[in-house]
Amino acid sequence: MNTLLTTIYTYPPPRPRPRTKPLQVICVGLPRSGTESLSLALTHLGFTTYHGWDVVFEDPPYAQEWAKLAERKHTHTPHGGDIQISRAEFDAILGPYDAIIDTASALFTVEILQAYPEAKVILNTRRDIDAWHRSALRTLVAEGEEQWGVWFWAMWTAELFWLWRLYVTFGYPGLFRGRTAREGLERYGKRVYREHGWMVRGLVEGERLLEWNVEDGWGPLCEFLGKEVPDVPFPKANDPAAFRENVQGVVHLRFKRALANFAVTFTSVGVVVAVVVLGVKGRGGRKTINGCAEMIGGWMRAIFRA
Repeated sequence: MNTLLTTIYTYPPPRPRPRTKPLQVICVGLPRSGTESLSLALTHLGFTTYHGWDVVFEDPPYAQEWAKLAERKHTHTPHGGDIQISRAEFDAILGPYDAIIDTASALFTVEILQAYPEAKVILNTRRDIDAWHRSALRTLVAEGEEQWGVWFWAMWTAELFWLWRLYVTFGYPGLFRGRTAREGLERYGKRVYREHGWMVRGLVEGERLLEWNVEDGWGPLCEFLGKEVPDVPFPKANDPAAFRENVQGVVHLRFKRALANFAVTFTSVGVVVAVVVLGVKGRGGRKTINGCAEMIGGWMRAIFRA
């Protein structure tokens, strides 16, 4: 079934992005740890920042590539779960970006730190872990995983399918060690949060690492990055309402395409059923059925990759 689904929804991958400048900053804090504010701050300081919402909205989409990496990381391997993701693989997706934050760096923290040992690392955190936990449940789960509308329409267009696969099938369940993001967050969320920080501190040498939260503002961030402190307030962004609006934007952006695919599929199936019935009643029933099966397969591949 897994092979069938990925075959139907797979579309030609976009061209690998050329790496035009070094990756300088890796922000490895978990989602809902000031990632939107930090992303805006890094952009203001002159970095080309790859944020979690870029995964969702970028054109051409690279969600399929991220989803395949997440599946590779969180499915059984013949080497006891030990995987390697090369610098070249990350570069092919990240290309000209010189800072990365949120989804990709949180889901692939170990792999991306190993791939770019020269980059500076920011462990963005929340001072109140209970507040982080409530926010993660409210957004990643209630506004994400448990949105049945997103799940339904993800079956009818390839872009939503791969986003769902990245975040809901493999990414967040794997990160939080549950069958679902909710199960993982409810059972292990705070433990994962603490252990994630301990892991980063163990992997990154002191001068290369900055532990930071939004309340720290510009000062420590600019000193760490060797930048002048801007004469503007530090950005504050991405409250739960904004997260909900972004999720709705994901669906609305692709709704018409999904609806068209839905309509075409059921119309096509109706036609094929009629042809099969007529073919079975006459001669050459098996040949008719085989031909229709090939036709359906071709239609589905063409439709869902759109």
